[in-house]
Amino acid sequence: MNPHLPPDCLWFSAGCRPETKLAFLEYGTTISCPKGHLCLQAGGDNHDLFFVLKGKVSIYNLTKTGGRKILFVLGSDSLVNESITQDYNSIFCEALEPCLLFKISRKRFLSLMERDFALTHAILAYQEQKIRRLEYQLKNTVGNVYLERKLASKLWKLARDFGAPSDHGTLIDMELSITFLADLLGVPRENTSRTCRKFCRLGLIHMEKKKIIIPDLEKLKSWKS
Repeated sequence: MNPHLPPDCLWFSAGCRPETKLAFLEYGTTISCPKGHLCLQAGGDNHDLFFVLKGKVSIYNLTKTGGRKILFVLGSDSLVNESITQDYNSIFCEALEPCLLFKISRKRFLSLMERDFALTHAILAYQEQKIRRLEYQLKNTVGNVYLERKLASKLWKLARDFGAPSDHGTLIDMELSITFLADLLGVPRENTSRTCRKFCRLGLIHMEKKKIIIPDLEKLKSWKS
C-alpha cells in the first residue's frame, strides 16, 4: 500500500475507473534510485513495471562490440519497460540522475488492463508513440545522413524535451558528456567530440562542464552541414 501517492499523478490512470486508481495504491509503490542505478538489465526477469515520476533514465542496448547504443532518454510520465507481456527484459535502463519511480507487478498491471480498457488504451497509445520515435531514429541513421545533422537533430530534441530557459538560450537540463552523446548517436567518441567543437566554433551550442546551451533552437533545427 502506498498512501502517499495520489493516483491522479499517474498519467496512465487519467481516464481509468476509480477502483482502478485505488488498485494502484494497493499494488504499487514508489522507489528512489540513485544516479547510475541499473533499473533493468537485458535478459533479466521482467517481474515489475517501472514508471518515471521524477528524473531521467536512459534506455540502451549493447552493440556487437560491447558498446552502448542509447535508444531513448526518458523523463517523467514515461514507462521504462519495453515489454509488458514478456517474462524477460530486452533492454537496459540506467538512471541518469536521482529518480523517483512507480513500481508495480507486471502481472497485476496486466490484470488491471483486462478489467479497465481506458488503461489498455493509454498504454497502447504510449507504445505507439515510442514506435514512431524509433521510426524517426531509423530514418536518421541512413548512411547519407551526416553526423552533424544527426547531432543537431538529437540536441534539438533533447532541448525540446528537457530544455530550460537561460540567459544565453535554452539549457538542456541534464549532464551530456561526449561519451554519452557518442552512445546516443552510435558513432565513435572522437567523431562526436570533433563535431561538438565545430558546433561551438559556429556558435550553434555552448558547452561547459557537461552542460549544453543552445542559443537559437531554430538555427540548430535547420542546420545542414
